[in-house]
Amino acid sequence: MTLPEPSQTESSDKYELDKFRNQGRISGSDPVAVIDIGSNSVRLVMYERESRAPIPMYNEKQLCGLGKGVALTGMLDENSVSCALRALRRFRFMVDHAGVGTLYVLATAAARDADNGPEFIANVEEICGVAPLVLSGEEEAQKSAMGVVSAILDPDGVVGDLGGGSLEVITVKGKELGKGYTYPLGGLRIQDTSGGSIKQAQKIAKSELAESVALDKLEGKTFYAVGGTWRALGKLHMASVGYPLNVMHHYEIDAEEAIEFCGQCMSGEIEDFSGISAVSKARRALLPYGAAVLQEVLKRGKPRRVIISSLGVREGHLYEQLPQEVQDQDPLLVACEELCVLRSRAPAYAHELADWLDDVFDTLEIDEDSYERRLRRAACLLADIGWRAHPDYRGTQSLNIIAHGSFIGIDHPGRAYLAMSNYFRHEGLSGSNMSLRMRDVSSLHLRTLARVTGAALRLAHVAVGELPGILPRLAVSLEEDVVTLTIPPELKMLRHDKLERRFNSFVRLLGFDGRVES
Repeated sequence: MTLPEPSQTESSDKYELDKFRNQGRISGSDPVAVIDIGSNSVRLVMYERESRAPIPMYNEKQLCGLGKGVALTGMLDENSVSCALRALRRFRFMVDHAGVGTLYVLATAAARDADNGPEFIANVEEICGVAPLVLSGEEEAQKSAMGVVSAILDPDGVVGDLGGGSLEVITVKGKELGKGYTYPLGGLRIQDTSGGSIKQAQKIAKSELAESVALDKLEGKTFYAVGGTWRALGKLHMASVGYPLNVMHHYEIDAEEAIEFCGQCMSGEIEDFSGISAVSKARRALLPYGAAVLQEVLKRGKPRRVIISSLGVREGHLYEQLPQEVQDQDPLLVACEELCVLRSRAPAYAHELADWLDDVFDTLEIDEDSYERRLRRAACLLADIGWRAHPDYRGTQSLNIIAHGSFIGIDHPGRAYLAMSNYFRHEGLSGSNMSLRMRDVSSLHLRTLARVTGAALRLAHVAVGELPGILPRLAVSLEEDVVTLTIPPELKMLRHDKLERRFNSFVRLLGFDGRVES
């Protein structure tokens, strides 16, 4: 972006350069970056800062295919190495000019397995100025699992990370990890070892996973799929069923459906598959091999469902660097808090709103569990992020930002709740212009709670206009099915017809009559 020059008639003080830098970023720390040298891709991700909810500010990969041929020759291909080193020189330039404070370089299967891997790693260190951490298979499994732990609440099952050279699997329950195992089933490797035969790839996967200790513990639980090929499979499934949210993280597929889908991906030409345009051309060739491995994992382990995780080794490594007290933070609320700071008129009001609605919902005995209460607090933090938009479009814009935002620690029904409650807050409770498919993502109970929350947000907005320091002074009480909103005498000027209408709309949703006193 070109910075504006001060005009001749205006003081240059008005155009201090700092006023045009980083206005859309959280201040207080430098960006942190991870270069991930995998068997298929070399990727740079720069994150805004070290945080419980890391937000990528730059994400680019180069598909170099370092693992191609390693299983047959034992060597990294010369052209693949040249491709990777060129990408790393560019990535180092980007890192330096972005002001990155800390750079981590991770290398996985191809670099550790190839005979010329040490020479390649030496070149990487010279370019990056950082000694790469060459992960063992078990370490790679553990970091992938920590990425899932950081991004999914209370995971219970098995994490599988499919790269170009290997598959890592590891059990996870909450924050407890089992032993990590690695198998020579990466997309590029199994393409080589199968001679390009999908049927042979299936046989290899079945043989390698036959005695898997981790998969013995998967039955009836969740398989967490990590890695670019499996994300691409998830994207293809999403496109083929017309799913309304274009968000891959925490995308869920029933295990039996996933088995059938993998079978479809292995039969016929992948280019003819419905929805294939959603997958980049560079990823398509490995999809049938990734499907062969995933199908065997699911047949062997018998999980209940598959959840795609967009976070893996890189984010797991960053999560491990955080102090314990930061690891213990709620990633959803951290992300919503940051968005509130960046986009709302008064972050202090958002916290007052969340606390006030805690009291109101408790007083009115609204049926919420801890998961839903947490979502409501997040909705309060996001309630004002659309205020800069034209009033006619605030609801739609806010819905889209929330539904497709970089949130972790939340499933898709929860995203839909947050998006719908904010939409109702701006557009009214009918929701007549809201996508019907958006409603289908969540349950009837969550849709009802989103409407109630939206009505409460509308009430608070018309009562105090996002001005902090006022809402806590308004009291709500319940007696004999009549809800009373009490406005203290010193604030009686706030009482008006629209406030009373909004209050009555809110309490009627709960089956109560309403009364305003001042």
